[in-house]
Amino acid sequence: MREILEKKKSEIWNLKFEIMEIEILAIFAHPDDMELTVGGTLLKMKSLGYKTGALDVTQGEMGTRGTVEGRAEEAVEAAKILKLDVRENLGLPDGHVFADDASRTKLVRVLRRLKPKVILTHQDGDPHPDHNHIVQLVRESARLASMRKYDEAFGQERINVPMVAHNTFSRNVIPSFIVDISEFLEEKMNAIKAHRSQFYDPNSTEPETRLTNKAFLDELENRSRYFGSLIGTAAGEPFYVREALNVEDPISLLTRPMNLYS
Repeated sequence: MREILEKKKSEIWNLKFEIMEIEILAIFAHPDDMELTVGGTLLKMKSLGYKTGALDVTQGEMGTRGTVEGRAEEAVEAAKILKLDVRENLGLPDGHVFADDASRTKLVRVLRRLKPKVILTHQDGDPHPDHNHIVQLVRESARLASMRKYDEAFGQERINVPMVAHNTFSRNVIPSFIVDISEFLEEKMNAIKAHRSQFYDPNSTEPETRLTNKAFLDELENRSRYFGSLIGTAAGEPFYVREALNVEDPISLLTRPMNLYS
């Protein structure tokens, strides 16, 4: 097991340093949260030529099922399915994530190194405290990363404030926009299934959870299809932003087909 873990750590290391700057970064609490929420969007952005990455804030060590070592292996497998350029782990303690200054400094250093233009993350008011605190942590760190004198002694250059988009998952929030992931739904679902310790496995002897129910994966796929139906596509992922969007061409934006029969 130690040899396997060291090999997987090496693979993560290679993913981490293969590229130092990306355009879009997904920051989520646990090793499978990103796949559940924005995996299709990351696949689509990659297909459009953007450099993509994910930052897992914790190792998911408080999860009901699986081990830290096993979940690290699953994260590597899922990252390959999603064709990520970077996947890292911030290493904050699962169940104890807060927007304290030590955590902000750690995240600021990652943001200044990777220089994302867009960050995807959890939504406000999520019932899981880690998810909710990460919203605050991300938004504060994104702003602090632009302030030259914050953590100045570490020697990194400031960056422009990345735009933060929140995936809507656990609360009923009207999306600001929905990304068409029709071509990528199957790959998204495969990336989710790579986290096999967390989802349906008839041979598992570990405790059952809502996520391990056989119907849960169907619910996720149906969810993607529902949001796709709102924009007239086979599948979609919803997001909202707090800030007003600067639209250069409203005609191009507003005349995109909104149903399958247009």
